[in-house]
Amino acid sequence: MPKAKKSGKRKKFDYNQDRKKMKKKFIKKCNPRIENPQIRNAWDDKKSMARNLQEMGLAFDPNRTLPIKKQRLLSDDKETKAPVNIVTKPYVLNQLEEEASRPEKDSKTLSSDLIEYVQYMIQEHKDDYKAMARDEKNYYQDTPKQIKRKINEYKRCHPQHYDAFISSLSVPQPMDQ
Repeated sequence: MPKAKKSGKRKKFDYNQDRKKMKKKFIKKCNPRIENPQIRNAWDDKKSMARNLQEMGLAFDPNRTLPIKKQRLLSDDKETKAPVNIVTKPYVLNQLEEEASRPEKDSKTLSSDLIEYVQYMIQEHKDDYKAMARDEKNYYQDTPKQIKRKINEYKRCHPQHYDAFISSLSVPQPMDQ
């Protein structure tokens, strides 16, 4: 039986490879970056993932955390016991709860073209959505319901802007003679 190729060849040191960089790259690949800053700051690299999460008061295995009764054929109902958690870093859990309880800021906005379109439609037709649908500026051939939805979206995203626009429409403008 013949030998495998290059089996008798002597191994050479590769001077083009930086072993230190390779090790850092390997460690970075094995331990991906934790996105959450609270968990990242409390993480201990010397401990296992399950141990780290247990110390923070978080669940590693939901099947162990929430005990489930197992039914047997014989009338022996046994419950799986959840391990006793020793939380040594409760501040992580408190920070996560505080962050989750903060209201989310609505950052949705509309394009200037859409705002212009909605303002034109309101200015010309007030609340007549059918007339808006027949208007020549309705390039995308929106139905009355679609136009109404766009107007409601404008009201929701820019309430102060909408109120100022409506109040400017209701004020009669002086005529020059």
